[in-house]
Amino acid sequence: MELISVIIPVYNGEKTIKGTIESVLQQTYAHFELIVINSDSSDGTFEIVSSIQDQRIKIYNYPKANAAVNRNRGLIYAKGEFVSFIDADDIWTADKLEAQYTVLRENPQSGLAYSWTDVIDELDKFVRPCSYATWQGDVYTKLLLKDFIASGSNVMIRKNILAKVGGFNESLTNAQDSDMWQRLAAITDFVCVPKVQILYRIIPNSMSSNVLGMEAAKLQIIESGFSSQKAKSLEHLKKYALSNLYQYLTFKSLEAPPDKIERWTSIRFLWNWVRYNPAVLKQRQTMLIAVFKIAFPRLYYSFKKFWKANN
Repeated sequence: MELISVIIPVYNGEKTIKGTIESVLQQTYAHFELIVINSDSSDGTFEIVSSIQDQRIKIYNYPKANAAVNRNRGLIYAKGEFVSFIDADDIWTADKLEAQYTVLRENPQSGLAYSWTDVIDELDKFVRPCSYATWQGDVYTKLLLKDFIASGSNVMIRKNILAKVGGFNESLTNAQDSDMWQRLAAITDFVCVPKVQILYRIIPNSMSSNVLGMEAAKLQIIESGFSSQKAKSLEHLKKYALSNLYQYLTFKSLEAPPDKIERWTSIRFLWNWVRYNPAVLKQRQTMLIAVFKIAFPRLYYSFKKFWKANN
């Protein structure tokens, strides 16, 4: 059995870190090391991790830094032939490592395996499907248009392939995982496990809720992707990539509670979504939902709570 290195970067994760670690320890593929990079947490994170008795867990303390820096710190200690990352508030199903390891073994030309993702809330309850993509092989064009991997907690990567791209881009304060998948797709094939194995948690005020920071980072990644030699003949797709980004940001900005929604930001995102690809106006139902959320956030939120309570 080949060793898999699992890396968890964490900062003040005392509310969720135990559940995340337990989902790793319960994996059906047991030959792994679990590297926890504690980024100067000021809560009980270190004590919680230290109290879990399992010889596969190794915890290292570092000064506070962004996720890219902390993932790269974890890679310094990684001894496995394969590497997986999981954020400190996400959860894996028990067969995640085994399934991804198996498909990589069966597809030696592929350097990265990914699975499907669902969104959960703070109480581990299902919220919605997140990404059920099935793209395989050369997926560079698909990733230029949209990050269908959907989560930094998703993938398994051959360590020798990961070494070729030089780790995560530490200058990015957001969407570092999207940048990584795009750079990997330029040099290797991807393979899919068509099964929900990642439970991606949405928490208010988390890094993924910083829509303006995400916008800046994603625009930088799109520019970088379309400027590469591999995208030389794909410039005509750039407007669709931008439209897809602003569709995502529109709905991401509307996930906040009604009193915290920045309406003008959402309107700007909606305008850019349409501006870059006017054909999306034909998606009437999706458009109506977005407009209704922006115009009547409290009414939509109340209706959503009522529906959830009665279904």
